[in-house]
Amino acid sequence: MRDKDFELEIQEKKELYGYQQGDIDAIFERLDHQRPNYHLLYQLPTGGGKTVIFSEIVRRYLEKHDKKVVVLTHRIELCKQTSRMLDGFEVKNKIINSKVKELPDQHEYSCFVAMVETLKNRINDAKLQLDNIGLVIIDEAHYNSFRKLLNSFKNSFILGVTATPLSSNIKLPMNHNYDELIVGDNISTLIEKGFLARATTYSFDVGLQSLKVGINGDYTVKSSEELYTQLLMQEKLLHAYQEKSVGKKTLIFNNGINTSLYVYDTFREAGYPIKHLDNRTGAEERREILAWFKKTPDAILTSVGILTTGFDEPTVESIILNRATKSLTLYFQMIGRGSRKLPGKDDFLIIDLGNNAARFGLWDQPVDWQHIFKMPELYLESIRDDAEIELNFKYAMPPEVRAKFAKTADVSFDVEEQHKMAVAQNLKSKTIFDKSLEQHAAMCVENASDLFNAKMLARLLEDDISWRMKRYVACLSHCSKNYREWLIEDYKTKLTLLIGKKFREAHF
Repeated sequence: MRDKDFELEIQEKKELYGYQQGDIDAIFERLDHQRPNYHLLYQLPTGGGKTVIFSEIVRRYLEKHDKKVVVLTHRIELCKQTSRMLDGFEVKNKIINSKVKELPDQHEYSCFVAMVETLKNRINDAKLQLDNIGLVIIDEAHYNSFRKLLNSFKNSFILGVTATPLSSNIKLPMNHNYDELIVGDNISTLIEKGFLARATTYSFDVGLQSLKVGINGDYTVKSSEELYTQLLMQEKLLHAYQEKSVGKKTLIFNNGINTSLYVYDTFREAGYPIKHLDNRTGAEERREILAWFKKTPDAILTSVGILTTGFDEPTVESIILNRATKSLTLYFQMIGRGSRKLPGKDDFLIIDLGNNAARFGLWDQPVDWQHIFKMPELYLESIRDDAEIELNFKYAMPPEVRAKFAKTADVSFDVEEQHKMAVAQNLKSKTIFDKSLEQHAAMCVENASDLFNAKMLARLLEDDISWRMKRYVACLSHCSKNYREWLIEDYKTKLTLLIGKKFREAHF
């Protein structure tokens, strides 16, 4: 394989691209001129080659300084990947894992790769002491777990590396632990330069106001499972796949094991090649599943929280976000699994079933990371909430439903426009309600052969009614959810009565 992505990750000749070299020079400018214990944060999108960059930084640092380097990660898979990359840069390194209790041979190595928790435990047990550490590199620095080790490296230069410099813990902003942020090329620039695939996003509106937010600031698994295991949501997911992604190698991300298992059953029953993966899957079975996924052109893999980091499969052509998240980091991590380029693969698809693009913006949209780094609270406050997002939904009657009302030329109803007209004419807001009722009743009578059939047609309008009443309540403002629910039921009752009245007028 001789594509840019392969070179970006392996780079056998260790030839750096221009943007990588420029960022490395900027980092060394701080290393050479700032105080020895300076804390620097570096941002680069997923797929930009962060591991390549900090491996070259380690190599160059060791050439220039008579000190050692520690690279910290938060997952064992990342430890192994980092160690292999350092080997490729001819940096002799040792992994400190759960099997390493002491380091009698530490003088033989200039670089150590360790998981944060493992190294913390060894240091706390007083069984391991790393000497002469001049540089500490923290991969996926937004997790903030490295704070547990800061006291052990008080005199070391700290370099945090992340695609999203926004702390995973709102109470621990990154600007409390880092003195400065250096921002690398953004996603759109890397796309233009040919290093990342171009994305096309398809968003399917989903009502999320039943979701609850947990103490970690994201939607709870329980409330997500209650929504996404519903038959309606499973059908929407399958329809979205069949409409946009059928035949493409696809990753489906879920918020909950039960949801993923429902997805697995739904797609298997529909005859599609699919497998499920979660954190309970054994190591051997996981290897078999990932090997199957790699070699199967139209494979579908549904998973829960396990493939967002430390997983790289460039052949992925479609990413389905079958979940909502309030985590900007997770949003970028999930989509990043499809952004790798290959010969013949210059683009990929994103199917959003969680209003995530409406919440954060499109994946390749520019992000002001300096603003987020300096004022994370303001950024988090500016994120659109679900109620605001859903106000901008545009209801489109499904083709199969529209066909039932073929005799009606126009089935649309602009609630906001009707509200403006009512205000301008000093009419009561109830006139909007009544006009909508009149139109729906006329549609049902016009397209029915008898009264029973007209009332059956009214049942097909439930989504349209719900959408109209949601917009109507928004125009009234300060109305409770209970009032909206009552209004919908009242509308349905009155619609049934009005259909009967209109049918009798038309036929008797």
